[in-house]
Amino acid sequence: ELVAGVRAGHRAVLARAITLVESVLPAHGRLAQEVLSAVLPYAGGSLRVGISGVPGVGKSTFIDAFGTLLTEQGHRVAVLAVDPTSSVSRGSILGDKTRMQRLARDPRAFIRPSPTAGSLGGVGRKSRETLLLCEAAGYDVVLVATVGVGQSETVVSEMVDFYLVLMLAGAGDELQGIKRGILEVADMLAINKADGDNVLAAQRAKRDYAAALRLMRGARGGWQPPVHTCSGRTGEGLPELWAEMLRFREEESGAGRFFARREAQQVRWLWALVDEGVMARLRGRPEQRARLAALEAAVRSGETTAVAAAAEVLATLGLEA
Repeated sequence: ELVAGVRAGHRAVLARAITLVESVLPAHGRLAQEVLSAVLPYAGGSLRVGISGVPGVGKSTFIDAFGTLLTEQGHRVAVLAVDPTSSVSRGSILGDKTRMQRLARDPRAFIRPSPTAGSLGGVGRKSRETLLLCEAAGYDVVLVATVGVGQSETVVSEMVDFYLVLMLAGAGDELQGIKRGILEVADMLAINKADGDNVLAAQRAKRDYAAALRLMRGARGGWQPPVHTCSGRTGEGLPELWAEMLRFREEESGAGRFFARREAQQVRWLWALVDEGVMARLRGRPEQRARLAALEAAVRSGETTAVAAAAEVLATLGLEA
């Protein structure tokens, strides 16, 4: 029922399938894998775009306008909006849809807010699986809106085809507002809010960032990340951003790098899941948790070395350090 509903593009069923995939219950996990295996042959047909931005950059307004531009051109757009999870209450507001009012009402769009749930990299723990479900439902553009911007945000580049970073002008030293790690993986920078009195400042910021990017190697082989100005409020510059994304896909596909990169991402995802599974197994039983806590205490007090403790942990899995 879930597979048929997802394939038919029913948004309510797609939402249920995503909820199933995000569940931490073991029984739900087994069913979710069956659903993902069934829809996998129908996934992979979208252009996957990661979008990050400094606080206050207007990311939600930008996505609302950019997504609406795409749906008006006949595309079906899915937005995976990731919201930070509180380290205190473990809760998330998940209010992104309230700031994407046009897109939220658009029948050709689907917005799914999800919590980070402790995951690093600005994306949710199940964002990759959610992306596959959206593709199987017929969405040909998937926008992955990450949390904030920083060194860990480079993780999103492992699950998208094109990485757009939104920046602000006139917020002090421009180059302090972005980390080198982002510059190395970004496929394009866009100075948002380039409207009204901010146009000249945005043009200056564009020149600064373009100069910084020229000092670095292109993140995708021969691709040199461009820098543009745009306005999510007025829509100015958004068609040019989309044209750059299409040019990127054409050039990378022609050079054989587009799908090669996706294949490499899948392999890295495999080993990330292996790492996650090993840690879950180590901490999954009460006696193991007690022994791990004792080893941590021994390392902390200096009774044993971290190397010796790690060897004992690996031995519980039948492995040797």
